[in-house]
Amino acid sequence: MNKLIIIVLCFSLLISCNYNSEPDKEIVKDKKSPAIQNSLTKQEKKEGWKLLFDGKTTQGWRDFKQDKVNDGWQITDGNLVALGKGGDLGGDIITIDKFEDFELYLEWAISEGGNSGIFFHVLENNYPTVYATGPEYQLIDDTGFPQKLEEWQKTGANYAMHNAENKKLKQVGEFNTSGIKVKDGYVEHWLNGEEIIEYELWTDEWKERVKNSKWKNYSGYGIARKGHIGLQDHGSVVKFRNIKIRDLTDYGKLLFNGENLDGWKIHGTEKWYVENDYLICESGEEKKYGYLATNDSYKDFILRLEFKQEADGNSGVFFRSSLDGIKISGWQVEVAPKGNDTGGIYESYGRGWLAQIPEEKENILKPGEWNNLVILVKGDRVMTWLNNEIMTDLHDEKIGEEEGVIALQIHDGGGIKVRWRNIFLKEL
Repeated sequence: MNKLIIIVLCFSLLISCNYNSEPDKEIVKDKKSPAIQNSLTKQEKKEGWKLLFDGKTTQGWRDFKQDKVNDGWQITDGNLVALGKGGDLGGDIITIDKFEDFELYLEWAISEGGNSGIFFHVLENNYPTVYATGPEYQLIDDTGFPQKLEEWQKTGANYAMHNAENKKLKQVGEFNTSGIKVKDGYVEHWLNGEEIIEYELWTDEWKERVKNSKWKNYSGYGIARKGHIGLQDHGSVVKFRNIKIRDLTDYGKLLFNGENLDGWKIHGTEKWYVENDYLICESGEEKKYGYLATNDSYKDFILRLEFKQEADGNSGVFFRSSLDGIKISGWQVEVAPKGNDTGGIYESYGRGWLAQIPEEKENILKPGEWNNLVILVKGDRVMTWLNNEIMTDLHDEKIGEEEGVIALQIHDGGGIKVRWRNIFLKEL
């Protein structure tokens, strides 16, 4: 009798302890519980994840080239739903924010015969659609779509570019999980917990695939280093939920601290000074060449900075360069007034222009506004992006042999004033 009482008491205590304990990992991830949809765990917050959809509003989203989300998208039972009112040229939505390197996670359920997609690095400017620039993670009813599908058209594919492999799809109408990871040009597609594709942006192989695909006449396709995330309404009902992202961009170290010119050396008599956290270069009385160069030399790196031209005049960013007074040997990423090849590559005291930008890209520069410039130098390759659009992709044997300082320039002739900020460098 005493043993029976003890057993009953122990069993009761065990039930009580389990009821009051914290839910385990699997319960937290239970997709059937509405209370935990579209939310972040403490661990996810610690890891830097942020929600892109709160389950209640379309805050953080808008139509492509519009200010708000169209009525073809609704929120139902915690799902962001494309009602199928869109088409090839309209109905898609994008994030307000832009992302460079990131990890994206979401869940989706597609209707029978449905077709949709997830885009990244989407640019607007003069481009007509999200797919004109953004690579697409394809979402489609692989078995029930009314037309025959090629492998590059099926779920998980980098649409028209790379086929998905070894994928496991849920039944139509059930929720699948998808992930996209972009890091330093390397991209991974994930489906229901398994990696199904990996590829690298901007390589010779990438360019060859573009040239031989339906994207060959899309000049902006896959060229951005940073852009919007997009969701497609392609005329089918699709549900999305638990859309979350974390930034993986590694900016490296600050080259300009916002306070003084520590780490830099002035060459010449032109003006270099700090004002209100900005680095300012300005022509002096002599109106000669002037440079502000790093004390350290660099070989392979990604340099990110912002500049604002307050007066017409020629400036630039030199790399792998050396200085003797105000005579510089090396290569310059041009920063100049509109119509003068900002983002192009020039070799001083040598071969001159190595890469000038196409005329149609001259409108990418924003005179009198802040511009974002990214310079990637690795081996014999130099790539430049201005306001997230690629301007130059150059291979040059001579550049590949050198190492040197980074230097900001004031051209001779006077009349130059440029503000600089957020100068970051990551060595590769």
